[in-house]
Amino acid sequence: MVVANRDVRGVTGIEAETLRAMYRHMLRARLLDERIWLLNRQGVVPFWVSGMGQEAIQVGLGMHLRPGVDWVAPYYRDLALSLVLGMTPRDHLLAAFAKAADPNTGGRQMPAHYSSRRLNIVSSGSVVATQLIHATGVALASKIRGEDAVTVTTTGEGATSEGDFHEALNFAAIHHLPVVFVVENNGLAISVPASKQMNTPDVADRAAGYAIPGVVVDGSDPVASYQQCGEAIARARAGQGPTLIDAKVQRLTSHSSDDDQRRYRTEEALETDRRSDCLVTYARRLAELGVLTSRAEAAMRAELVAELDLATAEAEAAADADPATILLHVLGDA
Repeated sequence: MVVANRDVRGVTGIEAETLRAMYRHMLRARLLDERIWLLNRQGVVPFWVSGMGQEAIQVGLGMHLRPGVDWVAPYYRDLALSLVLGMTPRDHLLAAFAKAADPNTGGRQMPAHYSSRRLNIVSSGSVVATQLIHATGVALASKIRGEDAVTVTTTGEGATSEGDFHEALNFAAIHHLPVVFVVENNGLAISVPASKQMNTPDVADRAAGYAIPGVVVDGSDPVASYQQCGEAIARARAGQGPTLIDAKVQRLTSHSSDDDQRRYRTEEALETDRRSDCLVTYARRLAELGVLTSRAEAAMRAELVAELDLATAEAEAAADADPATILLHVLGDA
């Protein structure tokens, strides 16, 4: 692959190779996201929750973590984050098709409920904000054991109206736990705008109630996201306690494949979000910096599409889950 190698560290604070790696992660997630959405529309995948528009903050966060050492308690839009940590398109397609080899739950859960014992991705569920409590507990365990591990948890801004959010931040602050709370703030809790969720412009303002840092970052800017997440993770790893990051992002799709956001959002609002698409704006920025040529981008895209085509074919051909195993891991196994 031919790439430009300009020294842009003085401009961005990040090496050119890292900037390109961030774009590759974002593009890989977007292509997979679009593929699963298409399969749903074809009627072969039952359900999907998209992370399109939120890839930049997830990549900026994930690239600072050590898979299998640090811990992640994700939420359902964290496709890009899971890929950065080491999950594969094939893993997610097996889940989307509900196949027996699905590494998340063996075909027992809805797609976008991530889990990996190998990568320390804590099993997620559909109940909003519970993962923040789990993350705080994991961080407490790490501190008690004297481990050099940071726990990261993510959620949408709608979850900050849940009691779990406040309980998690309060406990983490009191005990100075090595945990980073990232709110991927797309301005919508399903169909409810953020203005009906809180009487403050920024989720970060709530950090003051627990005497911890609260920062706002442009979550559509992977460079700013990478830098801000790096600072928060370094702070946690140094024993200085939690940070609340309010990452402003766009939600480019409806809440889920079963939703139609045109019923509660204007075309003008949707078009504004499309113009701010993090993948498009970042590609343009890299081109302007001279670190990613159009030829290199095309080669990267072709490589990722080939990977995705193979993963799709393998996942669709994989064995379905055996109905006889449906009660395993529910109440107890004989």
